Amino acid sequence: MAFRDLRDFIKFLESKGELKRVSVEVDPILEVTEITDRVSKNYGPALLFENPKGFDIPILINTFGSYERMSWALGVNNLDEVPVRLAELLPDGEPGTLWEKISALLKLKNIADYKPKEIKNAPCQEMVLTDNFSLDNFPILKCWPQDGGRFITLPLVITKDPDSGRQNVGMYRMQVYDAKTTGMHWHDHHDGAHNFRKHQQLNKPTEVAVALGGDPATIYSATAPLPPNIDELFFAGMIRRQPVEVVRAKTVDLMVPANAEIILEGYVDPSETRWEGPFGDHTGYYSLADYYPVFHIQCVTMRKNPIYPATIVGKPPMEDCYMGKATERIFLPVLKVALPEIQDINLPLEGVFHNCAVVSIHKSYPAHAYKVMSALWGLGQMMFTKIIIVVDHTVNVQNMSEVLWKVFNNVDPERDIMVVKGPLDALDHSSNTPKFGSKMGIDATKKWPEEGHTREWPDDIEMLEDIKQLVDEKWEELGLGKA
Repeated sequence: MAFRDLRDFIKFLESKGELKRVSVEVDPILEVTEITDRVSKNYGPALLFENPKGFDIPILINTFGSYERMSWALGVNNLDEVPVRLAELLPDGEPGTLWEKISALLKLKNIADYKPKEIKNAPCQEMVLTDNFSLDNFPILKCWPQDGGRFITLPLVITKDPDSGRQNVGMYRMQVYDAKTTGMHWHDHHDGAHNFRKHQQLNKPTEVAVALGGDPATIYSATAPLPPNIDELFFAGMIRRQPVEVVRAKTVDLMVPANAEIILEGYVDPSETRWEGPFGDHTGYYSLADYYPVFHIQCVTMRKNPIYPATIVGKPPMEDCYMGKATERIFLPVLKVALPEIQDINLPLEGVFHNCAVVSIHKSYPAHAYKVMSALWGLGQMMFTKIIIVVDHTVNVQNMSEVLWKVFNNVDPERDIMVVKGPLDALDHSSNTPKFGSKMGIDATKKWPEEGHTREWPDDIEMLEDIKQLVDEKWEELGLGKA
Protein backbone atom coordinates (compact mmCIF):
# COMPACT_ATOMS: atom_id res chain seq x y z
CA MET A 1 0.00 0.00 0.00
CA ALA A 2 1.84 3.11 -1.24
CA PHE A 3 0.08 6.45 -1.47
CA ARG A 4 0.96 8.70 -4.38
CA ASP A 5 0.35 11.91 -2.48
CA LEU A 6 -1.52 13.51 0.39
CA ARG A 7 -4.77 13.54 -1.58
CA ASP A 8 -4.54 9.81 -2.13
CA PHE A 9 -4.14 9.36 1.63
CA ILE A 10 -7.08 11.67 2.34
CA LYS A 11 -9.32 9.51 0.16
CA PHE A 12 -8.11 6.39 1.96
CA LEU A 13 -8.73 7.88 5.41
CA GLU A 14 -12.19 9.01 4.36
CA SER A 15 -13.02 5.49 3.18
CA LYS A 16 -12.01 4.22 6.63
CA GLY A 17 -14.11 6.82 8.46
CA GLU A 18 -10.87 8.37 9.79
CA LEU A 19 -11.22 11.84 8.30
CA LYS A 20 -13.73 14.54 9.16
CA ARG A 21 -14.45 17.44 6.79
CA VAL A 22 -15.23 20.66 8.65
CA SER A 23 -17.23 23.10 6.51
CA VAL A 24 -17.86 25.66 9.28
CA GLU A 25 -15.64 28.75 9.07
CA VAL A 26 -12.73 28.36 11.51
CA ASP A 27 -9.94 30.85 12.23
CA PRO A 28 -6.32 29.61 11.73
CA ILE A 29 -5.37 31.98 14.54
CA LEU A 30 -5.73 29.83 17.71
CA GLU A 31 -9.18 28.40 16.90
CA VAL A 32 -7.89 25.55 14.70
CA THR A 33 -5.51 24.59 17.52
CA GLU A 34 -8.23 24.47 20.17
CA ILE A 35 -10.46 22.30 17.99
CA THR A 36 -7.64 19.97 16.96
CA ASP A 37 -6.32 19.68 20.50
CA ARG A 38 -9.71 18.51 21.76
CA VAL A 39 -9.97 16.00 18.92
CA SER A 40 -6.42 14.74 19.57
CA LYS A 41 -7.03 14.26 23.27
CA ASN A 42 -10.14 12.21 22.42
CA TYR A 43 -8.21 10.09 19.88
CA GLY A 44 -10.38 11.48 17.09
CA PRO A 45 -10.00 11.58 13.29
CA ALA A 46 -7.90 13.58 10.87
CA LEU A 47 -9.47 16.96 10.13
CA LEU A 48 -9.87 18.83 6.84
CA PHE A 49 -10.89 22.43 7.52
CA GLU A 50 -12.49 23.38 4.22
CA ASN A 51 -13.33 26.98 5.14
CA PRO A 52 -10.47 28.61 7.07
CA LYS A 53 -11.36 32.21 7.84
CA GLY A 54 -9.96 34.57 5.21
CA PHE A 55 -8.56 31.83 2.94
CA ASP A 56 -9.70 29.57 0.12
CA ILE A 57 -7.04 26.91 0.83
CA PRO A 58 -8.17 24.04 3.11
CA ILE A 59 -6.09 22.94 6.12
CA LEU A 60 -5.32 19.26 6.73
CA ILE A 61 -4.32 18.44 10.30
CA ASN A 62 -4.10 15.51 12.75
CA THR A 63 -3.37 13.33 9.72
CA PHE A 64 -1.08 10.93 11.63
CA GLY A 65 -2.85 11.29 14.97
CA SER A 66 -3.45 7.63 15.85
CA TYR A 67 -1.56 4.34 15.79
CA GLU A 68 -3.78 3.15 12.93
CA ARG A 69 -3.35 6.24 10.77
CA MET A 70 0.40 6.31 11.39
CA SER A 71 0.62 2.63 10.39
CA TRP A 72 -1.45 3.15 7.24
CA ALA A 73 0.73 6.14 6.32
CA LEU A 74 3.69 3.75 6.19
CA GLY A 75 1.78 1.11 4.22
CA VAL A 76 1.16 -1.37 7.04
CA ASN A 77 -1.55 -2.25 9.54
CA ASN A 78 0.79 -2.30 12.54
CA LEU A 79 3.95 -0.28 13.12
CA ASP A 80 5.91 -3.41 14.06
CA GLU A 81 5.52 -4.58 10.45
CA VAL A 82 7.69 -1.75 9.10
CA PRO A 83 11.10 -3.00 10.35
CA VAL A 84 10.19 -6.52 9.21
CA ARG A 85 9.46 -5.23 5.70
CA LEU A 86 12.67 -3.19 5.66
CA ALA A 87 14.70 -6.22 6.77
CA GLU A 88 13.28 -8.21 3.83
CA LEU A 89 14.86 -5.70 1.44
CA LEU A 90 18.33 -5.87 2.94
CA PRO A 91 21.05 -8.15 1.57
CA ASP A 92 22.12 -11.20 3.55
CA GLY A 93 25.75 -11.81 4.34
CA GLU A 94 26.62 -8.12 4.53
CA PRO A 95 28.22 -6.31 7.50
CA GLY A 96 26.43 -6.44 10.80
CA THR A 97 24.54 -3.24 11.46
CA LEU A 98 21.29 -2.25 9.82
CA TRP A 99 22.86 0.96 8.50
CA GLU A 100 25.80 -0.94 7.03
CA LYS A 101 23.32 -3.19 5.27
CA ILE A 102 21.36 -0.21 3.96
CA SER A 103 24.63 1.29 2.76
CA ALA A 104 25.36 -2.01 1.03
CA LEU A 105 21.92 -1.84 -0.56
CA LEU A 106 22.88 1.49 -2.10
CA LYS A 107 25.44 -0.41 -4.20
CA LEU A 108 23.07 -3.06 -5.50
CA LYS A 109 21.77 -3.08 -9.08
CA ASN A 110 18.15 -2.89 -7.92
CA ILE A 111 18.80 0.48 -6.26
CA ALA A 112 16.56 1.99 -8.97
CA ASP A 113 13.61 0.34 -7.27
CA TYR A 114 13.93 2.67 -4.30
CA LYS A 115 15.98 5.77 -5.14
CA PRO A 116 14.05 8.94 -6.00
CA LYS A 117 12.74 9.02 -9.55
CA GLU A 118 13.08 12.30 -11.39
CA ILE A 119 10.16 13.44 -13.54
CA LYS A 120 9.71 16.54 -15.69
CA ASN A 121 6.10 17.61 -15.19
CA ALA A 122 5.20 17.70 -11.52
CA PRO A 123 1.91 18.53 -9.77
CA CYS A 124 3.82 20.75 -7.31
CA GLN A 125 4.81 23.03 -10.22
CA GLU A 126 1.42 23.56 -11.83
CA MET A 127 1.78 27.18 -10.73
CA VAL A 128 5.14 29.01 -10.57
CA LEU A 129 5.26 32.36 -8.77
CA THR A 130 8.53 34.32 -8.74
CA ASP A 131 7.14 37.79 -7.96
CA ASN A 132 3.47 37.93 -7.05
CA PHE A 133 3.43 35.67 -4.01
CA SER A 134 3.00 36.11 -0.29
CA LEU A 135 2.94 33.83 2.72
CA ASP A 136 -0.10 35.84 3.77
CA ASN A 137 -2.06 33.92 1.12
CA PHE A 138 -1.70 30.65 3.03
CA PRO A 139 -3.71 29.68 6.16
CA ILE A 140 -0.61 29.41 8.34
CA LEU A 141 -1.47 28.78 11.98
CA LYS A 142 -0.83 30.73 15.09
CA CYS A 143 -1.04 27.78 17.43
CA TRP A 144 -0.86 29.03 21.03
CA PRO A 145 -1.49 32.41 22.72
CA GLN A 146 2.16 33.22 23.57
CA ASP A 147 3.58 32.12 20.22
CA GLY A 148 5.82 34.71 18.58
CA GLY A 149 3.65 34.66 15.47
CA ARG A 150 2.33 32.27 12.85
CA PHE A 151 4.37 29.11 12.27
CA ILE A 152 4.70 26.62 9.42
CA THR A 153 4.61 23.42 11.43
CA LEU A 154 4.88 20.50 8.99
CA PRO A 155 7.62 21.57 6.54
CA LEU A 156 10.00 19.25 4.71
CA VAL A 157 13.16 21.37 4.72
CA ILE A 158 15.59 20.35 1.97
CA THR A 159 19.27 21.36 1.98
CA LYS A 160 22.45 20.02 0.42
CA ASP A 161 25.92 19.23 1.77
CA PRO A 162 28.27 21.45 -0.30
CA ASP A 163 31.06 18.86 -0.14
CA SER A 164 29.25 15.61 -0.96
CA GLY A 165 26.26 17.07 -2.82
CA ARG A 166 24.02 14.82 -0.70
CA GLN A 167 20.58 16.21 0.07
CA ASN A 168 18.98 16.15 3.49
CA VAL A 169 15.31 16.46 4.40
CA GLY A 170 14.46 17.60 7.92
CA MET A 171 11.44 19.01 9.72
CA TYR A 172 12.02 22.31 11.50
CA ARG A 173 9.38 24.84 12.46
CA MET A 174 9.36 28.13 10.56
CA GLN A 175 8.08 31.37 12.09
CA VAL A 176 6.57 33.73 9.52
CA TYR A 177 8.16 37.16 9.78
CA ASP A 178 6.58 38.76 6.73
CA ALA A 179 5.33 37.93 3.23
CA LYS A 180 8.63 36.45 2.06
CA THR A 181 10.78 35.57 5.08
CA THR A 182 10.61 33.04 7.92
CA GLY A 183 12.80 31.77 10.68
CA MET A 184 14.72 28.53 10.22
CA HIS A 185 14.66 26.71 13.55
CA TRP A 186 17.30 24.05 13.01
CA HIS A 187 19.13 23.00 16.17
CA ASP A 188 22.91 22.56 16.31
CA HIS A 189 22.63 18.77 16.19
CA HIS A 190 20.43 18.65 13.06
CA ASP A 191 21.76 17.79 9.60
CA GLY A 192 20.20 20.94 8.16
CA ALA A 193 22.25 23.02 10.62
CA HIS A 194 25.34 20.99 9.71
CA ASN A 195 24.87 21.84 6.01
CA PHE A 196 24.27 25.49 6.95
CA ARG A 197 27.53 25.65 8.94
CA LYS A 198 29.45 24.24 5.98
CA HIS A 199 28.04 26.98 3.77
CA GLN A 200 28.91 29.55 6.46
CA GLN A 201 32.54 28.44 6.34
CA LEU A 202 32.46 29.06 2.58
CA ASN A 203 30.68 32.40 3.18
CA LYS A 204 27.92 31.28 0.82
CA PRO A 205 24.14 31.29 1.24
CA THR A 206 22.49 27.93 1.83
CA GLU A 207 19.96 27.05 -0.86
CA VAL A 208 16.76 25.73 0.69
CA ALA A 209 13.53 24.25 -0.63
CA VAL A 210 10.60 23.64 1.68
CA ALA A 211 7.97 21.11 0.64
CA LEU A 212 4.52 21.22 2.20
CA GLY A 213 2.70 17.95 1.71
CA GLY A 214 3.67 14.92 -0.36
CA ASP A 215 3.05 11.25 0.23
CA PRO A 216 2.76 10.35 3.95
CA ALA A 217 5.86 8.12 4.05
CA THR A 218 7.98 10.99 2.78
CA ILE A 219 6.52 13.35 5.39
CA TYR A 220 7.39 10.83 8.13
CA SER A 221 10.89 10.26 6.76
CA ALA A 222 11.72 13.94 7.29
CA THR A 223 11.38 13.26 11.04
CA ALA A 224 13.35 9.98 11.11
CA PRO A 225 16.73 9.98 12.91
CA LEU A 226 18.72 8.70 9.94
CA PRO A 227 22.53 8.73 9.65
CA PRO A 228 23.88 11.50 7.39
CA ASN A 229 24.69 9.07 4.57
CA ILE A 230 21.11 7.79 4.25
CA ASP A 231 18.90 9.93 2.01
CA GLU A 232 15.46 10.50 3.55
CA LEU A 233 13.78 10.23 0.14
CA PHE A 234 15.52 6.92 -0.47
CA PHE A 235 14.39 5.74 2.98
CA ALA A 236 10.83 6.77 2.11
CA GLY A 237 11.12 4.75 -1.10
CA MET A 238 12.15 1.71 0.92
CA ILE A 239 9.17 2.12 3.22
CA ARG A 240 6.80 2.62 0.28
CA ARG A 241 8.50 -0.03 -1.87
CA GLN A 242 8.12 2.50 -4.63
CA PRO A 243 10.44 5.38 -5.49
CA VAL A 244 9.49 8.88 -4.44
CA GLU A 245 8.94 11.02 -7.52
CA VAL A 246 11.02 14.20 -7.49
CA VAL A 247 11.44 17.21 -9.74
CA ARG A 248 14.18 19.81 -10.02
CA ALA A 249 13.25 23.02 -8.23
CA LYS A 250 12.83 26.11 -10.38
CA THR A 251 15.31 28.51 -8.73
CA VAL A 252 17.55 26.38 -6.49
CA ASP A 253 19.72 23.35 -7.26
CA LEU A 254 17.64 20.90 -5.26
CA MET A 255 15.28 18.02 -5.99
CA VAL A 256 11.86 18.31 -4.37
CA PRO A 257 8.95 15.85 -3.91
CA ALA A 258 6.99 16.13 -7.15
CA ASN A 259 3.65 15.37 -5.51
CA ALA A 260 3.89 17.97 -2.76
CA GLU A 261 1.17 20.60 -2.47
CA ILE A 262 3.41 23.67 -2.13
CA ILE A 263 7.15 24.33 -2.54
CA LEU A 264 8.95 27.35 -1.09
CA GLU A 265 12.32 28.04 -2.73
CA GLY A 266 15.00 30.39 -1.46
CA TYR A 267 18.11 30.75 0.66
CA VAL A 268 19.46 31.26 4.17
CA ASP A 269 22.11 33.97 4.45
CA PRO A 270 25.32 32.82 6.23
CA SER A 271 25.43 35.76 8.66
CA GLU A 272 21.81 36.84 9.23
CA THR A 273 19.83 35.88 12.34
CA ARG A 274 16.57 37.10 13.78
CA TRP A 275 14.68 36.71 17.06
CA GLU A 276 12.49 33.60 16.79
CA GLY A 277 9.81 32.31 19.17
CA PRO A 278 8.45 31.66 21.71
CA PHE A 279 6.59 28.61 20.41
CA GLY A 280 4.19 26.23 22.16
CA ASP A 281 6.22 23.07 21.68
CA HIS A 282 5.84 19.30 21.91
CA THR A 283 7.13 19.37 25.49
CA GLY A 284 3.84 20.98 26.49
CA TYR A 285 5.73 24.17 27.37
CA TYR A 286 6.72 27.22 25.35
CA SER A 287 10.22 26.86 23.97
CA LEU A 288 12.18 30.01 24.65
CA ALA A 289 12.83 32.67 22.04
CA ASP A 290 16.35 32.98 20.62
CA TYR A 291 18.21 34.08 17.51
CA TYR A 292 17.96 31.75 14.50
CA PRO A 293 18.84 31.96 10.79
CA VAL A 294 16.42 33.59 8.34
CA PHE A 295 14.91 31.93 5.26
CA HIS A 296 14.33 34.24 2.27
CA ILE A 297 11.73 32.95 -0.19
CA GLN A 298 12.34 33.79 -3.86
CA CYS A 299 9.85 31.51 -5.56
CA VAL A 300 6.68 29.57 -4.73
CA THR A 301 5.46 26.66 -6.81
CA MET A 302 2.26 24.78 -6.07
CA ARG A 303 -0.74 22.88 -7.30
CA LYS A 304 -3.60 24.91 -8.75
CA ASN A 305 -5.84 24.07 -5.77
CA PRO A 306 -3.40 23.25 -2.96
CA ILE A 307 -4.13 21.78 0.44
CA TYR A 308 -2.17 23.27 3.34
CA PRO A 309 -0.84 20.52 5.68
CA ALA A 310 -0.18 21.44 9.29
CA THR A 311 0.25 19.95 12.72
CA ILE A 312 0.07 21.31 16.25
CA VAL A 313 2.17 20.21 19.19
CA GLY A 314 1.67 20.62 22.91
CA LYS A 315 0.78 18.49 25.90
CA PRO A 316 0.63 14.84 24.81
CA PRO A 317 -1.05 12.94 23.33
CA MET A 318 -0.90 14.78 20.03
CA GLU A 319 -0.18 13.93 16.42
CA ASP A 320 3.60 14.09 16.78
CA CYS A 321 3.47 11.39 19.48
CA TYR A 322 2.52 8.80 16.89
CA MET A 323 5.37 9.85 14.62
CA GLY A 324 7.65 9.30 17.60
CA LYS A 325 6.12 5.88 18.19
CA ALA A 326 6.75 4.97 14.55
CA THR A 327 10.41 5.84 15.06
CA GLU A 328 10.49 3.75 18.25
CA ARG A 329 9.21 0.66 16.43
CA ILE A 330 11.18 1.13 13.19
CA PHE A 331 14.51 1.72 14.90
CA LEU A 332 14.22 -0.94 17.61
CA PRO A 333 16.08 -3.44 15.34
CA VAL A 334 18.91 -0.89 15.01
CA LEU A 335 19.25 -0.80 18.79
CA LYS A 336 19.10 -4.59 18.95
CA VAL A 337 21.97 -4.91 16.49
CA ALA A 338 24.12 -2.63 18.63
CA LEU A 339 22.79 -4.08 21.91
CA PRO A 340 21.44 -7.63 21.38
CA GLU A 341 20.45 -7.88 25.04
CA ILE A 342 17.61 -5.42 24.48
CA GLN A 343 14.17 -7.04 24.48
CA ASP A 344 12.01 -3.97 23.87
CA ILE A 345 11.93 -0.20 24.28
CA ASN A 346 9.19 2.27 25.11
CA LEU A 347 9.43 6.02 24.63
CA PRO A 348 6.40 7.07 26.71
CA LEU A 349 4.23 9.77 25.17
CA GLU A 350 4.67 11.86 28.32
CA GLY A 351 8.43 11.79 27.76
CA VAL A 352 8.02 13.64 24.43
CA PHE A 353 10.61 11.48 22.62
CA HIS A 354 13.76 12.64 24.40
CA ASN A 355 12.96 12.83 28.12
CA CYS A 356 12.42 9.16 28.97
CA ALA A 357 13.19 5.72 27.56
CA VAL A 358 12.18 2.43 29.21
CA VAL A 359 14.27 -0.55 28.12
CA SER A 360 13.91 -4.23 28.95
CA ILE A 361 17.03 -6.42 28.76
CA HIS A 362 18.15 -10.01 29.13
CA LYS A 363 20.43 -9.40 32.08
CA SER A 364 23.60 -11.54 31.92
CA TYR A 365 26.08 -10.04 34.36
CA PRO A 366 26.36 -7.58 37.26
CA ALA A 367 25.85 -3.91 36.34
CA HIS A 368 24.53 -4.95 32.93
CA ALA A 369 21.87 -2.22 33.16
CA TYR A 370 24.57 0.46 33.49
CA LYS A 371 26.32 -0.79 30.39
CA VAL A 372 23.06 -0.51 28.43
CA MET A 373 22.38 3.02 29.71
CA SER A 374 25.85 4.20 28.73
CA ALA A 375 25.64 2.57 25.31
CA LEU A 376 22.25 4.12 24.56
CA TRP A 377 23.53 7.59 25.44
CA GLY A 378 26.23 7.02 22.82
CA LEU A 379 23.83 6.19 19.96
CA GLY A 380 22.81 9.10 17.73
CA GLN A 381 19.84 11.07 19.01
CA MET A 382 19.52 8.74 22.00
CA MET A 383 22.17 11.05 23.48
CA PHE A 384 19.35 13.46 24.36
CA THR A 385 17.47 10.96 26.53
CA LYS A 386 17.27 12.51 29.98
CA ILE A 387 16.03 9.46 31.92
CA ILE A 388 16.64 5.82 31.03
CA ILE A 389 14.86 3.11 33.02
CA VAL A 390 16.14 -0.46 32.63
CA VAL A 391 13.99 -3.45 33.62
CA ASP A 392 14.25 -7.22 33.20
CA HIS A 393 13.10 -8.86 29.95
CA THR A 394 10.05 -10.31 31.71
CA VAL A 395 8.60 -6.80 32.17
CA ASN A 396 6.27 -5.42 29.50
CA VAL A 397 7.75 -1.98 28.90
CA GLN A 398 4.63 -0.91 26.98
CA ASN A 399 2.67 -1.22 30.25
CA MET A 400 3.82 1.79 32.28
CA SER A 401 1.84 0.62 35.32
CA GLU A 402 3.94 -2.54 35.39
CA VAL A 403 7.14 -0.56 34.79
CA LEU A 404 6.47 1.90 37.61
CA TRP A 405 5.57 -0.96 39.95
CA LYS A 406 9.02 -2.41 39.30
CA VAL A 407 10.74 0.95 39.72
CA PHE A 408 8.99 1.83 42.97
CA ASN A 409 9.63 -1.61 44.48
CA ASN A 410 12.98 -2.71 43.05
CA VAL A 411 15.06 0.45 43.25
CA ASP A 412 17.34 1.41 46.11
CA PRO A 413 18.14 5.05 45.21
CA GLU A 414 21.72 5.08 46.47
CA ARG A 415 22.64 1.83 44.70
CA ASP A 416 20.50 1.90 41.55
CA ILE A 417 20.57 5.47 40.24
CA MET A 418 23.37 6.80 38.04
CA VAL A 419 23.68 10.50 37.19
CA VAL A 420 25.91 11.62 34.30
CA LYS A 421 26.40 14.80 32.29
CA GLY A 422 26.00 15.27 28.57
CA PRO A 423 24.15 17.00 25.71
CA LEU A 424 20.43 17.68 26.05
CA ASP A 425 17.77 18.50 23.50
CA ALA A 426 17.65 22.22 22.73
CA LEU A 427 14.02 22.29 23.91
CA ASP A 428 14.86 21.06 27.42
CA HIS A 429 14.12 23.96 29.74
CA SER A 430 14.95 22.21 33.03
CA SER A 431 18.75 22.39 32.90
CA ASN A 432 20.69 25.42 34.15
CA THR A 433 22.41 25.74 30.78
CA PRO A 434 20.95 25.29 27.29
CA LYS A 435 21.73 22.04 25.43
CA PHE A 436 23.81 20.64 28.31
CA GLY A 437 22.94 19.10 31.65
CA SER A 438 22.54 15.93 33.68
CA LYS A 439 20.85 12.62 32.84
CA MET A 440 19.67 9.85 35.10
CA GLY A 441 19.79 6.10 34.66
CA ILE A 442 17.56 3.91 36.85
CA ASP A 443 18.37 0.22 37.25
CA ALA A 444 15.05 -1.46 38.12
CA THR A 445 16.24 -4.99 37.35
CA LYS A 446 16.34 -7.79 39.92
CA LYS A 447 19.55 -7.36 41.91
CA TRP A 448 22.18 -10.05 42.20
CA PRO A 449 24.49 -10.81 45.15
CA GLU A 450 27.42 -9.62 43.00
CA GLU A 451 25.70 -6.22 42.88
CA GLY A 452 25.72 -5.98 46.66
CA HIS A 453 22.23 -7.35 47.38
CA THR A 454 22.98 -10.33 49.62
CA ARG A 455 19.44 -10.71 50.98
CA GLU A 456 16.93 -13.06 49.39
CA TRP A 457 15.06 -11.43 46.48
CA PRO A 458 11.34 -12.31 46.67
CA ASP A 459 9.38 -13.82 43.79
CA ASP A 460 6.55 -11.96 42.04
CA ILE A 461 3.14 -13.10 43.27
CA GLU A 462 1.63 -15.42 40.65
CA MET A 463 -1.28 -17.90 40.80
CA LEU A 464 -0.76 -21.54 39.79
CA GLU A 465 -1.52 -22.21 36.13
CA ASP A 466 -3.97 -25.06 36.84
CA ILE A 467 -6.00 -22.79 39.13
CA LYS A 468 -6.05 -20.08 36.45
CA GLN A 469 -7.32 -22.59 33.90
CA LEU A 470 -9.96 -23.89 36.31
CA VAL A 471 -11.28 -20.38 36.92
CA ASP A 472 -11.19 -19.60 33.18
CA GLU A 473 -13.48 -22.58 32.58
CA LYS A 474 -15.90 -21.45 35.31
CA TRP A 475 -15.84 -17.73 34.55
CA GLU A 476 -18.92 -17.49 32.37
CA GLU A 477 -20.91 -19.59 34.86
CA LEU A 478 -19.85 -17.26 37.66
CA GLY A 479 -21.63 -14.38 35.94
CA LEU A 480 -19.06 -11.80 36.97
CA GLY A 481 -18.72 -10.03 33.64
CA LYS A 482 -15.53 -9.61 31.64
CA ALA A 483 -12.48 -11.31 33.17
